Amino acid sequence: MPPRLALATSPYLRQHAGNPVDWYPWGDEAFARARAEDKPLLVSIGYSACHWCHVMAHECFEDAEVAAAMNRDFVNVKVDREERPDVDRIYQTAHALLARRGGGWPLTVFATPGGDPFYIGTYFPKEARHGLPGFLDLLPRVAALWRERRGAIAAQGDEVRRALASLEPSPAASDAWPADAPRRLLDELASAFDERLGGFGGAPKFPQAPDLAFALRQGALRGTQAGTAIASVTARRMADGGIHDQLGGGFCRYATDARWAIPHFEKMLGDNAMLLGLYADVAAIAGGDDRDACVRAAEGIVAWLVREMRAPDGAYFSSLDADSEGEEGRHYLWTPGEVRALLTPDEFAVASAHWGLDRAPNFEGRAWHLVVARPLSDVAASLALDPGVARQRLEAARTALLRARARRVPPARDDKILTSWNALAIAGLARASRRLQRPDWADLAFAALDAQKRFAWQGGRLLATRHGERAALGAYLDDHAYMLVALDEAMQARFRLADYAFARALADALLARFEDPRDGGFWFTSHDHEALIHRGKPGHDDATPSGNGMAALGLASLGGLAGEPRYAEAARRAVRLFAAQLASSPRGFATLASAVDALEHPPATVLLVGDPARTAAWHAAIARDPSVDAHVYDVGTHALPAELRKGPQEAAPVAAWVCEGTRCLPPATTLPALRSLLAARRREAA
Repeated sequence: MPPRLALATSPYLRQHAGNPVDWYPWGDEAFARARAEDKPLLVSIGYSACHWCHVMAHECFEDAEVAAAMNRDFVNVKVDREERPDVDRIYQTAHALLARRGGGWPLTVFATPGGDPFYIGTYFPKEARHGLPGFLDLLPRVAALWRERRGAIAAQGDEVRRALASLEPSPAASDAWPADAPRRLLDELASAFDERLGGFGGAPKFPQAPDLAFALRQGALRGTQAGTAIASVTARRMADGGIHDQLGGGFCRYATDARWAIPHFEKMLGDNAMLLGLYADVAAIAGGDDRDACVRAAEGIVAWLVREMRAPDGAYFSSLDADSEGEEGRHYLWTPGEVRALLTPDEFAVASAHWGLDRAPNFEGRAWHLVVARPLSDVAASLALDPGVARQRLEAARTALLRARARRVPPARDDKILTSWNALAIAGLARASRRLQRPDWADLAFAALDAQKRFAWQGGRLLATRHGERAALGAYLDDHAYMLVALDEAMQARFRLADYAFARALADALLARFEDPRDGGFWFTSHDHEALIHRGKPGHDDATPSGNGMAALGLASLGGLAGEPRYAEAARRAVRLFAAQLASSPRGFATLASAVDALEHPPATVLLVGDPARTAAWHAAIARDPSVDAHVYDVGTHALPAELRKGPQEAAPVAAWVCEGTRCLPPATTLPALRSLLAARRREAA
């Protein structure tokens, strides 16, 4: 077959370039052929780290018999859902409408040449089994449906389009404002919270980072113990579980059980980026063992990013596969005998008790996946060891096992560079550097930011994906909104005038290319994007925060910093569009609920001006406060825009302005005075 996928920026598409299936990438060439030959589209959506995508590829797409049936009756289109979230969003929602159940990947869509779906499923084996129809049997039945039921298919297509449109938010009344949404959402999260194991509900368990970040911020702003507990307990339980790579750092996508012990082993950049900021925030307010565990989790995420995910230009790759050598999790599993052979007896005594190797196997009854089975302090006491000695032996064991694991066949890495997930990584690194006083992490954030500006910001337009230096695809709402928030975090870690200029340009592009100025909110695709069967305004968080919520947060913050009311006004219009959902059922809208708070009670933005050494010391003194945004300018900064010029106080080496939105209090010229202003503001917010 023509190697149409061979030069794609997506490794997932390139993986299928050698299939006997006559694949097309999503685009005009495939649609034109479908129209010319009057054939339906067979759209297969997946991603590189997806276990069942690989299974279906091996069973079906690499099989000559299946490929012949696909090529005969369909025009076949392969889609990477991470590069084309616009396409994936539409068909996942259509699957839920047609099948009355959740979707997933791989998603298998049979659609008209115009893109209207008429049959959708997920994974299909070649031959029928486990209650699933065989793909080889399904293909001719769907082809016959296309030939014989054209009128019904057209009618269903119209109905799907109407149903998709009906799910979009309706313009709210002009005075509608969901002021009570943050309180109501916290109540709902508290009701669903698993106080013993952390997280929400039972198995499978996802980190749900937007919910945790929202809860923690409620605790920081209002002294709400429930919010602090939701975030801190969950963070600790996840850090102790198998969802957390106890050797190499970083977190897997989700846990298959309620105790966070056995994960689905794929590791995603976006998940880890969000958790990095969360763990730094929890560590900033925690004490004792909880703080130590959260600091180690944050350090492990950064170590994993640098060791396994960092591109030569400083940006970050997308994901690691769940599988290695054809088996999910194989890279991460151990037996006690393997571990004993790699460690000294003293090291093994500590490691086996701490990580559960002295217990029954926890993975499919045959292998051990490392979890914190006993706190290290308990292990030390049982072995009559000084806690410091126990820690040294555990770290020696960790180093030895990680070195041995590195000699195994590694999971495949998806080496495309996504703008949205890199923005989350930049934000997480910058935030964690500030909270934990790690300037080296800020260096990593700025290296990634500079790489993205160099390759993904071209001619005043943001691009969504790249492979190496080759960027492609017009960026989506998430790319713009996440990057705007990332720039805000970066400017708080270390102010650079070029980043401020980039933030202004990006905000202007967001308003010009994505906003609905009539009804409010932001479309997921730009005004000049290709026409799909539906154009939506996502407000609900899923694995990552909603684009509308992040746009509102980024615009509200930049509007206050820049003294630009049109940014905050656009943020308010976006929140108001979702007022009905936020008022009736705020669960799932944590990012928009955070935006409500940010607009109702703008975070305290502290502008520090003066002697560089002293501003740095003041910055460090307030950086652990989750209720504070701090931008630092030193007196050597030239050509600041007028809206940022506060000017040094002649009688004071450092001055600090505490601002809310565009309103600033008189400057504080001593650190105790600054702390007093911040404490008073927190009391008002509570």
